Amino acid sequence: MFNFQIRSRNRTRAGVATVAAPETATDPRIHVDLAHLQALEGPAHTLNLLPRQPARSVLAGRHASRLRGRGLNFEELREYWPSDDVRAIDWKVTARTGEPHVRVYTEERDRPALIVVDQRMSMFFGTRHAMKSTTAAEAAALAAFAVLDQDDRVGGIVVRDDGLYTQRPKRNRRALTRFLSELALANQQLHADAPPADPTSLDTVLQAVANIARRDHLVLLISDFDVVGPATERLLSGIARHNDVILVPVVDPTGESVPESLVSAISDGDLQATLDTRSGDTVEAMDQFNRQRRQVINDWRLRYGLPVAQLSTGEDTLPQLQRLLGLVPQSAKLPPEQAGEE
Repeated sequence: MFNFQIRSRNRTRAGVATVAAPETATDPRIHVDLAHLQALEGPAHTLNLLPRQPARSVLAGRHASRLRGRGLNFEELREYWPSDDVRAIDWKVTARTGEPHVRVYTEERDRPALIVVDQRMSMFFGTRHAMKSTTAAEAAALAAFAVLDQDDRVGGIVVRDDGLYTQRPKRNRRALTRFLSELALANQQLHADAPPADPTSLDTVLQAVANIARRDHLVLLISDFDVVGPATERLLSGIARHNDVILVPVVDPTGESVPESLVSAISDGDLQATLDTRSGDTVEAMDQFNRQRRQVINDWRLRYGLPVAQLSTGEDTLPQLQRLLGLVPQSAKLPPEQAGEE
């Protein structure tokens, strides 16, 4: 477990002298660079984000929306031929001309994907194995390579506290490298000494998504879903109405179960506080906050039929995605002695 005694370089508002934070940039569990993200291309070949999913995939579950296949482009309006499907007849044109006419469509070449990855300060947290920001960055890179591998266009939005980097879906490696470069840069800029900033609201993020993914996109929202705004539900429902949206909440194990007797200093780079779970009031407050966060996401899942693929900072990213997509049995995440009991 990491020792998160996070300190500021400056004196806190409480007047407590602090020391410089230890250098952690070389640890890929805390910060990732472009080379690390690019190295995920090989493992990404094992993932499948195509519309047809294995039975065990969360994208094929009871509450999941059926992923749309590749879209159709209108090509021409012509006279009806005996071999045509009668369902393609355009009855308005037929009535106007007195001759049966059909609409001819061709299948689009791809289904564009938009990967939204959160790199705000709220994601710079982790108590076991990795930071939420790192898990999110790895998941975004794996998904991006998987989409490009299936010959679809891929774009992305990197969410920072000071704004957004947006890239429309394209089918080329140069564009993907730009996206991963911006993602790695945003990830490396997260540190305990970063100046406090007002976090970017989900309203801003979803409005940017709506501007790009107007219809028939695959939209992955990889985030801790902090700072829900007054327009979040309206924007999310509008996006989900015309696209396939997958919620990918990134959580720390403490979000599922608050550890007992944990004492740690936490800081936003300006203020410092002590987290002490020996206090019953502290544990209850944390449990209530975590329950409310999970309830919001569950409400979205039920109301809009959105798949939820939760990732944990407690283990490597790739095997989690493989399990969520039904590529390996769920029991694979358990120790051998527990897996045999299922």
